[in-house]
Amino acid sequence: MDGLLNQRKTLAIRMVQTFWKDEAGQDLIEYSLLMAFVALSSAALFVSAGSNVSKVWSVTNTTLSTAALKASS
Repeated sequence: MDGLLNQRKTLAIRMVQTFWKDEAGQDLIEYSLLMAFVALSSAALFVSAGSNVSKVWSVTNTTLSTAALKASS
């Protein structure tokens, strides 16, 4: 009976060691985290750029309106 128990303990220890050393799938997780970082940073960049583009269009619209008024007078 003790021999069977020792075999099971040894098997469990080997399984844990194998699981601990196994690096399969590690690359997938790293690439997923990298893609998430790129997506979030891109979204943050576009959100801040959107307000800047809006300001440029607003200034351009005002300038063109002023020029059109001066040209028509």
